[in-house]
Amino acid sequence: MKRIVMAGLVALALVAAACGTGGDGQQQSAPTSVRLITHDSFDLSPEVLAAFEQRTGITVELLAGGDAVSVVNQAILTAGNPVADVLFGIDNNQLAAAFDAGVFEPYTPADIGTLRPGVTDGTDGLVTPVDVGDVCVNYDREWFAERQLAPPQTLGDLVDPAYADLLVVQNPASSSPGLAFLLATVAAFGADGFEGYWEQLVDNGVEVTEGWEQAYYDGFSGGSGEGDRPLVVSYATSPPAEVFYAETYDPDALPEVGPTGVAVDTCYRQVEYAGILAGSSNLEAARQLVDFLISTEVQADLPLTMFVEPARADVELPAVFVAYAAEPGELWSLTPDEVAAGRDGWVSQWRRVVLG
Repeated sequence: MKRIVMAGLVALALVAAACGTGGDGQQQSAPTSVRLITHDSFDLSPEVLAAFEQRTGITVELLAGGDAVSVVNQAILTAGNPVADVLFGIDNNQLAAAFDAGVFEPYTPADIGTLRPGVTDGTDGLVTPVDVGDVCVNYDREWFAERQLAPPQTLGDLVDPAYADLLVVQNPASSSPGLAFLLATVAAFGADGFEGYWEQLVDNGVEVTEGWEQAYYDGFSGGSGEGDRPLVVSYATSPPAEVFYAETYDPDALPEVGPTGVAVDTCYRQVEYAGILAGSSNLEAARQLVDFLISTEVQADLPLTMFVEPARADVELPAVFVAYAAEPGELWSLTPDEVAAGRDGWVSQWRRVVLG
């Protein structure tokens, strides 16, 4: 997930040259190419990717497939005959369907023991955790301050008439944060109660977009958003991105608060993984790429490129990230088995209530 900058990436090839140079300075006549399919928000510093290509002689081709849900759905449809070698961006709410479809080739990196406790739960040796993020409602501080209206903090607050026509969310059928937010409402109100909650959100004027970028940039009024709605489903780590990318950013003179805040009791934990796609014709290069994604150089790069927390436990976070990332209060969650059993039905119910 880069949550605040990157959009519209299509089949971008990050190439060193037709003939690469290995770590020993020797010319390599035919460097290997490995294809990485990911969501549109994927981003790493160019120098980090270039160092991997130079060190290994492996050219990385990035294929952007839209939102993470769309990427995973495509992988399921092409299981065994993939369009890429490695997939990044599948999250804990999508694992069961992908595993059932035989999407991934088993692989466990040697550095798996460096990852944070609990992030490998339910992975079955098929995918590798890369980052952690909390999906939460974000708010436009200036908008609420100008109206002397306290921003919402809980899911229940969002159906209050005081917040009518203020919230923009994503379609859970096409968006991973949209799905996470739907699951938060299931966790909070139960399988028998979430439908009624969404009926109240509809009555309160909720707006729905297909993906995160459309909701954040086009619908949201805060920070880099250009819309008119001061509430949006995004991430607990979106506020540091707004500070970091501001024209006035000065690491030695950080503002007391950023332009956006987080409703801390609306959050749902999301873990993103990388996995080798079954049927890949280049397994060795694919394994090296997965190893690279949990290396210290990539993990240290994630907080200020994709604005997520690294999966590794031994990576120090940048000061601006620590200063503005929100600490969730009530963290909603469902087990992988609960998601696997209920997801399709809950999305169908959501469609009926919200889209008609």
